[in-house]
Amino acid sequence: MKNLAIIFPGQGSQSVGMLQDLMTNNIVKKTFDEAGEALGYDMADLVLNDTDNKLNQTIYTQPVMLCSDIAIYRMWLDKTNLKPNLLAGHSLGEYAAVVASEVIDFKSAIILVKKRAEYMQNAVPDGIGAMAAIIGLKDDDIINFCQQENNDDNVVEAVNFNAPGQVVIAGHKNSVIKVMEQCKTSGAKITKLLPVSVPSHCSLMKDAATKLSDDMDKIEFKSPQIKIIHNVNADIAENSSQIKLLLAKQLYSPVVWVDVMQKINLQKNVVEAGPGKVLTNLNKRIDKTVPVHPIYDLSTFNTTLEKIL
Repeated sequence: MKNLAIIFPGQGSQSVGMLQDLMTNNIVKKTFDEAGEALGYDMADLVLNDTDNKLNQTIYTQPVMLCSDIAIYRMWLDKTNLKPNLLAGHSLGEYAAVVASEVIDFKSAIILVKKRAEYMQNAVPDGIGAMAAIIGLKDDDIINFCQQENNDDNVVEAVNFNAPGQVVIAGHKNSVIKVMEQCKTSGAKITKLLPVSVPSHCSLMKDAATKLSDDMDKIEFKSPQIKIIHNVNADIAENSSQIKLLLAKQLYSPVVWVDVMQKINLQKNVVEAGPGKVLTNLNKRIDKTVPVHPIYDLSTFNTTLEKIL
């Protein structure tokens, strides 16, 4: 469909019971069965009945979110036969965009993101890394505070530019807390540690990125069938080799989501396919003139169909 963009959420949008009323859909069920078979556990049961908080452990979160995003995307295609002409995904969500663009197959992607999660978890010892949201300061001020504190032994970097006045920092926990204090003193409305143990998208993830690159070299990457706006540079990759490089670089580089959405918003119709509506809400801060239509349950699916078709 001309002027249709689909965006995919990443880690942080998961919740127990998500997609519950969509699990009876054959395509959604088949997608979860396919993912579970690849990883050796019942993924649908984990989503619906998680009693051990596994859903918030990154080695489970990442495959589950990818599976959920793709399940909703496949259901969209089945019901509408409307392919987007532009794709993007926030952080982990970029892997859903790569699958939707037919660059890599779903099974390979599921296995790859599980390894991605393992490499990220092992890159920094438990309790050493941290991420924090800073709301209410200019991007440049936050970047400057990070640069003043940042060194080889005390890493802290601005890593997610999610919306104007909404930035996430990551690195060594002690340094993250110091920058949070500076931001608060300088007038930040909110400084909040995020409930994650892995400091994503900062330079502490470079070793993980090297291992991920080695794994990607063993997977067949095809030419994208749909253009993808990438996290690292808010640009469209020229070929599959460049996509591979950008996926690796994404692990230790900032997500420039505001820049990504400024290009996505040039489309008249934008759909968020995946659990929750984090990206929908972020876009209200980026560009109020372009509504994003979320699909995360049967009700929002039907509502979005009415608005798009």
